[in-house]
Amino acid sequence: MIEIPTDLPAELVPLSWLIGLWEGTGVIDYGDHSYTGEFTHRVSFSHDGGGYLNYSAEAWLHDSDDPGTRTRLVAELGYWRLSIPATDSDAGPGLLPAVAPPVARTAEDIESFRNADGGFDLEAALVHADGVSELYLGQIKGPRIDIATDAVVRPAGAKPYAAATRMYGLVDRHLLWAWDIAALGYELGAHASARLARVE
Repeated sequence: MIEIPTDLPAELVPLSWLIGLWEGTGVIDYGDHSYTGEFTHRVSFSHDGGGYLNYSAEAWLHDSDDPGTRTRLVAELGYWRLSIPATDSDAGPGLLPAVAPPVARTAEDIESFRNADGGFDLEAALVHADGVSELYLGQIKGPRIDIATDAVVRPAGAKPYAAATRMYGLVDRHLLWAWDIAALGYELGAHASARLARVE
C-alpha cells in the first residue's frame, strides 16, 4: 500500500506515489554497449516542505565473475516539480525574496493546472556526477511519468550526449522505469530499464 504523507504541499500530491527509497536491478543495452549482467539501482524521492521533490539516484554494474565487485555507473541529483508559473509569492531568481506574501495552494488550485490529456505538466532538473545537466519536460498522469530532455548541458570533457527520454510507472507496487538516450553518435534509442521495490 502507498501511504501519502499528510504534510505535503498540494502541488506535490500528484507526485506523492514516488516518495520513498527504491532499490532494484536492471539491464543495459545501447549501440555497441551491451552487458549480460544486471546493474543495481537506488533511487530516492523526498520532500522538505517546498513545492518540489528532492531526487537522488545511484547505479552500479556488478562483475559477473565476482558478484561482490561493483563499478559505479552514475550518480544523479535533482528536483522534480509540476510546471506551475512562478508568481510574486515565489522567491527568486537567485536569492531574491518574494515580493508578495506566501500563498498556500489548495487541491482545487492544483486541479486547475491539469493539461488537455488529464495529467499535469512536469519538470525535472537533474545533474550527473560527471557534470552533465539535463532539463526534462513532460507529464505525470496518475502513476505514470513520461519526460524528454528540453536541454542537455555538458562540460567540454564529457562524452557526446545529446538527448534522452525517461518513463516511470507504478506497477504492482514496483517502480518501473526506462531510459532512452541519444549519445556517442547514435540516434535516440533504448538504453536501460529497471524494476525497483520500495525499501523505506
